[in-house]
Amino acid sequence: MKRYRNGEIWDFEHEVAVATNRPVILGLDGGTTSTVCICMPIMPFSDALPDPLPVLARAVAGCSNHNSVGETAARETLEQVMADALSKSGSNRSAVRAVCLAVSGVNHPTDQQRILTWLRDIFPTQVKLYVRNDAVAALASGTMGKLHGCVLIAGTGTIAYGFTEDGREARAAGAGPVLGDWGSGYGIAALALTAVIRAHDGRGPHTMLTSTILQTLGLCSADELIGWTYADPSWARIAALVPVVVSCAEAGDEVANKILKEAVQELALSVKAVVQRLGLCGADRKNSFPLVMVGGVLEANQRWDIGREVMDFISKDYPGAHPIRPKSGNQKEMQNAKTDV
Repeated sequence: MKRYRNGEIWDFEHEVAVATNRPVILGLDGGTTSTVCICMPIMPFSDALPDPLPVLARAVAGCSNHNSVGETAARETLEQVMADALSKSGSNRSAVRAVCLAVSGVNHPTDQQRILTWLRDIFPTQVKLYVRNDAVAALASGTMGKLHGCVLIAGTGTIAYGFTEDGREARAAGAGPVLGDWGSGYGIAALALTAVIRAHDGRGPHTMLTSTILQTLGLCSADELIGWTYADPSWARIAALVPVVVSCAEAGDEVANKILKEAVQELALSVKAVVQRLGLCGADRKNSFPLVMVGGVLEANQRWDIGREVMDFISKDYPGAHPIRPKSGNQKEMQNAKTDV
């Protein structure tokens, strides 16, 4: 096993005496906003998940999407969060039996293989390694590990991903903001910022978004918004403005309402694309299938409930869609680890 390339991340292992009767697994959920790693004891496949789940340790770090921060920074984040979880649990890499890494940005077999090769350089050869897109773990979090149905993630980014019972899979969206992840937190907020600039120029209608966003950011004029945006155009920083858009829409702002309505349509279209390609709805479009809904954009509890609007939109075409909202992020992370081991 090699030590962390640019630091002393694994040095804690010299002081850790691992109990031989406690093998562990690591489950990672890596997104554009944050990365979570949990360490838990191995549980038999035949056992139902206990409640509460036996989490030995949980560690949180920043973005691990290589498309957003670059491959080096993404790897450093993933390695750091794994080391933190093991250190907190009083374990080290010798106790690890499997690592399941579900991370955004794994869009092609080459992405998967690159990460597997890197993980193999860190862990002993007998450790089982699994690398998938984070949408796979999100789906499993709502179906208790069964990869069947469709998941819609709408947070900083967005993706729809689905599986048939015989293992066929399909995805829609998830290509990042430049390639049109409309309906995501970034997409909603970017359209709101654009609306402010258009209103300021006289190219678009007046909108409450102008005063509300400027006040939120501590800016005095729309001209300053340009400098704020490009000073740090990270996806998560932009997406953090979604609650402002929702509040303006609830206050009756037509521009904000239009942005959210378009987001609902885009998110629903992503789900429909996956459902149609996999035939999850059956020939008569009435077959039942789970639709797991995950992400901050879908979890709004305001009167303008984006998740509810998306579900209403989908139900018109697919009445058999059964919405599932996982109880907590921790359950998602645990199911991530158990599903593939």
